[in-house]
Amino acid sequence: MLNQVIIVGRLTKDPELRKLENDRSVTTISVAVQRPFKSGETNEYETDFFNCTLWSGIAEATVDYCKKGSVVGLKARLQQRDHYQDGKKIFSYPEIIVEKISFISSQKD
Repeated sequence: MLNQVIIVGRLTKDPELRKLENDRSVTTISVAVQRPFKSGETNEYETDFFNCTLWSGIAEATVDYCKKGSVVGLKARLQQRDHYQDGKKIFSYPEIIVEKISFISSQKD
């Protein structure tokens, strides 16, 4: 079985590190990816935005080396988080969990 996502794009905002109660680090980044073709209606390139979650060491490195506008390459997987409401299973959109990040154009403070 294979569950792999590759994304290359620009950060839309500065990443912020959060520490959880168990002292684990996490950050969520938003990555903008321009589509490789123009829209038929507007004749302009459209952009997709992906929210991605990074944990532990890669979360800390991303906060240290990236800011808004940095270009990153992400190797990730999709993770489904379902929950129950009123006894019915509610399916959510899959989360993008980053397993590896490449700093293509980053700026260390």
